[in-house]
Amino acid sequence: MSASPPIGGHVTVSGGLATGGLANMASIGAEIIQVFVANPRGWALSAGDPAQDARLREAGVTTFVHTPYLVNLGSPDPGTLEKSVAAVRHNLRRGAAIGAAGVVMHTGSAVNRSREEALRQIREHLLPLLDEIPDDGPDLLLEPMAGQGRMLCATVDDLGPYLEALDHHPRVGVCLDTCHAFAAGHDLAAPGGVAATLDALHEVAPGRLKLLHANDSKDACGSKRDRHENIGAGRIGEQAFAELMRHPVAAGVPLCIETPGGAGKHRADIELLKKLRASL
Repeated sequence: MSASPPIGGHVTVSGGLATGGLANMASIGAEIIQVFVANPRGWALSAGDPAQDARLREAGVTTFVHTPYLVNLGSPDPGTLEKSVAAVRHNLRRGAAIGAAGVVMHTGSAVNRSREEALRQIREHLLPLLDEIPDDGPDLLLEPMAGQGRMLCATVDDLGPYLEALDHHPRVGVCLDTCHAFAAGHDLAAPGGVAATLDALHEVAPGRLKLLHANDSKDACGSKRDRHENIGAGRIGEQAFAELMRHPVAAGVPLCIETPGGAGKHRADIELLKKLRASL
């Protein structure tokens, strides 16, 4: 039997990182949380509140940080690159301050140039940030996207060149988003689809799966459309999530929902995942 994974969700932190985060965690029945430590749709970097940081750290809650959506270390625009480097460094430092287990970063886009050029740039600017992470700091978790545009990582196989560009750095992990993987062409709803995806991930990035974003999909497999749906209400279906928790590659790996709706729907999603976990 696979190790029992903790289940939680992304929570808002209005009122303070600990005050808001812990209250919202309780309201949806989460066992782990993911938070933003800066504006997710901007470049402003918040210094944080040491008292809130200490309270969250002392609570002993497994916490993940998600970097802002604008981050793209593969961008050919010098301004975007500079701000992306600053944002990733800031999020890693803030993650260390709150005792986070990992900092999730979208793998970025080549925009209007070759994948090779973009990966060379990522190597140049990301390796120094990885070397700055303290021994007790968070790992950086690469999150492949749904495959739209010139995204550098969508399928599991895309992670191979990305990890190679980073010399398979020991502080790099993977965050697999089920909606993204499905949209990119991994048919998690098909018989054996979950096993095939996780087996492929193990071949490319053995031991690096640190977080699962558990999201159903509004759109069909291979759509390249990143539209999350509540668990069991989309094209992936609830059975795939049970298979995910059962697979040895995902044994004990936390699941974090990023599904639509408010606290009521989020609580229902988490309760459903817990029910599936109990049946393992």
